[in-house]
Amino acid sequence: MTTAFTTASTLAFDEALAALAALGTGEPASDREFRCLARALHPDAAPPGRRDEATAAFARLTAARRRHRPVLTTGRHSYTLGATFTTGDLTTLRHATYDDEGTSCEVLLKIPLDPADNDLTHREARALTTLATTADPRHRAYAPTLVESFRHRDEGGTERRVNVLRPLTGFRTLAEVEVAYPGGVDPRDAAWMWRRLLVALGWAHRAGLVHGAVLPEHVLIHPERHGLVLVDWCYATAVGETVPALVSRHRDLYPPEVPGRRPATPATDLHLASTCVARLTRDLAPRPMRAFLRGCLLPAEARRPHDAWRLLAELDDLLDRLYGPRVFRPFHLPAA
Repeated sequence: MTTAFTTASTLAFDEALAALAALGTGEPASDREFRCLARALHPDAAPPGRRDEATAAFARLTAARRRHRPVLTTGRHSYTLGATFTTGDLTTLRHATYDDEGTSCEVLLKIPLDPADNDLTHREARALTTLATTADPRHRAYAPTLVESFRHRDEGGTERRVNVLRPLTGFRTLAEVEVAYPGGVDPRDAAWMWRRLLVALGWAHRAGLVHGAVLPEHVLIHPERHGLVLVDWCYATAVGETVPALVSRHRDLYPPEVPGRRPATPATDLHLASTCVARLTRDLAPRPMRAFLRGCLLPAEARRPHDAWRLLAELDDLLDRLYGPRVFRPFHLPAA
């Protein structure tokens, strides 16, 4: 819906009524539009003699909001669901807000598409809790922040495990980087992504966790700040256990131990991370870097590197030999 108003202060009561009538059975197109209408139609702001009319209109507006944006209530917060942010292989991410002492806080609700995958969102909640409470706090920015995890039963009686996550602003996936650079990323730019990914993995491995799905869609970078966050911990497992599931469309990216249902180790994640880097650089990587990557991609798990921190030190030595002292290189990624 398009309306002529710009701010609540210029929105006349009659205009708000007309905008509400134009909604029909729908809802405001944006949170901002809802707030403007709510302020204009609130009974306390009604013109003289029109309070009853405002009360009825305000009730219709909030009812429309509830119909289209259900509220999920837990012991901590009431989350008003918004639009879908993205839908993945197992879950959907929906925008949501909750009120914290008068301040509207934005979050993402991660909801399984199939309740049979509740165990996977529960795995993610356990992994993120471990990283937030027992892993080295210096590296917490490498994983999403879990607000809470709860079980929700819908009107049909189906129960789902929902994870509430803080949103990440300005981040893009390595899959988007691949699309933006079909000929390959300059290895000097791929190097900072690789280094930060190794830090994220070394941090998780020391906490006893294997991510289990270091895939292009699950590695987010901030192009301007050279930041990195490893997301989707639904596949995480303890070192030495099997990865609970794999993303079938990426089956060819996994090392043999994952589809073979054999124990996963840090070498599993390092193989997956190296595959991401190889896909980024394509044929642009110099010969020593390609040889370095091949050593991380050996089929035999026992022959691959197992220590992300040691591998990072070896990578730094290689980069120093190839390019000299590190310098900040601005990285441009076209708008999504």
